[in-house]
Amino acid sequence: MLGGLAGGGQTGGAGGLQDMLGGLMGGAQGGSGGAGGLGGLLESLGGARGSGGGLQDMLGGLAGSAGAGGLLGALGGAMGNRPASNNASFGEVLNSSFEQTPQEAIEPTADQEAAAALMLRAMIQAAKSDGKLDDGEQEKLMGQLGGDIDAEEAAFVRAEMQRPVDVNALVADVPRGLGPQVYAMSLLAIDLDSQAEAQYLHSLAQGLGMDAGTVNDVHAQLGVPSLYT
Repeated sequence: MLGGLAGGGQTGGAGGLQDMLGGLMGGAQGGSGGAGGLGGLLESLGGARGSGGGLQDMLGGLAGSAGAGGLLGALGGAMGNRPASNNASFGEVLNSSFEQTPQEAIEPTADQEAAAALMLRAMIQAAKSDGKLDDGEQEKLMGQLGGDIDAEEAAFVRAEMQRPVDVNALVADVPRGLGPQVYAMSLLAIDLDSQAEAQYLHSLAQGLGMDAGTVNDVHAQLGVPSLYT
């Protein structure tokens, strides 16, 4: 089921996968991370805050890695046009993509775009985990992306929606240390109201090397009941 994915609205600005996340998450910004929004929450999950370190360091070289290279093969042209740096953290760039954020959208770097693709993939995988992402819901999801995405980006999302749920393949593409952020995006994408979704999250947490305490902490920060008792 769509869960948190269904709450978004159309966004503008720099475009690309960063804006797609902003459109899909919509109202989650205000409720998930306080003043720092969703981006601030993602920055804090690994004990990483601010630009130039922490989460940003984890993204270094992500766009050129083997996993992300396969993930973003359909977006090669768009990725090539991204700046090498932008003096902003991933969280700041993500927050700038939300429609209700007054700041001007920040164009993501190639690494930040790759991270957005990875987190978008985590959301779609989670949304499919209960087996209920039917054709109608897929079209609804595509509608949430607004009119700013190009054909390559739309093809990327459609391809991800058609892929089978594969936790191991997703985990293999997650850079070391980025697990809590990817897990959080999966959690935000679902209602967590079925055993299949709980099992998916358990498998994802195990694959990412997250212990029960870390998982429950992410749930607490998102205001979601704990996965483990």
